[in-house]
Parts: sequence; structure tokens; C-alpha cells
Amino acid sequence: MRGVLGLCVLRTVADGDTYGYAIAQGLERAGLGTVKGGTLYPLLSRFEAAGLLEAQWEPGDGGPGRKHYRLTEDGHRELREGGARWARFADLTRTHLTVSTPASTPATTPRKQP
Repeated sequence: MRGVLGLCVLRTVADGDTYGYAIAQGLERAGLGTVKGGTLYPLLSRFEAAGLLEAQWEPGDGGPGRKHYRLTEDGHRELREGGARWARFADLTRTHLTVSTPASTPATTPRKQP
């Protein structure tokens, strides 16, 4: 999960401007389980510092404001390229785990030609 969480976060934000709690809900709906704030918010901060996300505080409706995130061009590029890398890795892993290999055969000694 740790290896793909960042890409999944970028994919969730790619759907449109959103905020942390909604990102966590989207990840859970996608079947990725509960992502705690202590994992999600530092990741969002790193993505913002790296220029993959832009953030803006929005006033809350009768409550505290929320920090809304959206992908930058670099974020879109990372999602495309990282997604392609991950898909390749997943395909290689699936093949390795599911393709049966012949049982070990004893090493053969080359025969001498007469």
C-alpha cells in the first residue's frame, strides 16, 4: 500500500479540487481501506512542497476552513508517468506470481560429440 498510496492520492485529487477528508473517503470507497490523517496530511504537504499539488484555504460553512488541493501540471505528469510505471510493475509481479515454472531439473552435462 505504501508504494502506491501517493499515486492513488494524486488520482483522487485529479477528479477535481478537494480536501483531505474527502480524499481519505475517496480512497476508502476505492477499496484502499482507511488512510489516517497522520499518513495522508504529511503526504499532501510533501506533494505541495514538490509542486505536484496547489493548495488554497477555503472558508468553512459554519465551521473551520478547509485546505483544498488541486493537481498542478507536474502533478498530472507524475500521475501519468507514475501510473505507467506502477502498471508495468504490477504486470511483471502478476506474471511472476502466477506463471508456473517447470520443476527444477537436474543440471545436465553436455555430451561429447563422437
